[in-house]
Amino acid sequence: QGAALDWPEGSSESLSSGGSDSDESVYKVLLLGAPGVGKSALARIFGGVEDGPEAEAAGHTYDRSIMVDGEEASLMVYDIWEQDSSRWLPGHCMAMGDAYVIVYSVTDKGSFEKASELRVQLRRARQMDDVPIILVGNKSDLVRSREVSLDEGRACAVVFDCKFIETSAALHHNVQALFEGVVRQIRLRRDSKEANARRQAGTRRRESLGKKAKRFLGRIVARNSRKMAFRAKSKSCHDLSVL
Repeated sequence: QGAALDWPEGSSESLSSGGSDSDESVYKVLLLGAPGVGKSALARIFGGVEDGPEAEAAGHTYDRSIMVDGEEASLMVYDIWEQDSSRWLPGHCMAMGDAYVIVYSVTDKGSFEKASELRVQLRRARQMDDVPIILVGNKSDLVRSREVSLDEGRACAVVFDCKFIETSAALHHNVQALFEGVVRQIRLRRDSKEANARRQAGTRRRESLGKKAKRFLGRIVARNSRKMAFRAKSKSCHDLSVL
């Protein structure tokens, strides 16, 4: 059992397709990926209903408010990608999200390839929209069974122009960082430059001097080398607080 997340208590209940769907203040987040990669585990951790009858009663949609950078955000996380065999559902999922989390298992190369296919499908379905997409390598705790390296995941994110993070639902590792990152990515695309600059300034004030110096030097080096620029981009794909 991993450490408990430090989000405030919020609602974690199954919701119908009406109601909040029309509320622009609620961010709709779709979980996509091959079967067995841990999408439901990530969704239930977010909803705070991992075990017992609450988990069964929650269904496949989780509604919760969380604090990100001092501001409250309401998320509706949909774990419905594999829950219905009807033809309309995949197309509906591709069209309804404010953000997408594409999950694969680091222990399953096939699920990694499937994640790449889903990224291509999303690009086709939402080519006119600037929608945040986060590629997630789950089950990072299963070191001996790993089939997809960290570098492979990072390279895939760079090629497909999306963000990347590895998680372990079993240990709760990076799950909170994932969903907070989703909120930041949506805000960066929707909110004013002034609002985002204010948030980033607050984040940077909390950084150590060492991190600030490392980031500054990295930018200088990247300007002088295309190879280093690619490396810098591959590193920035880990940072869910920037575009």
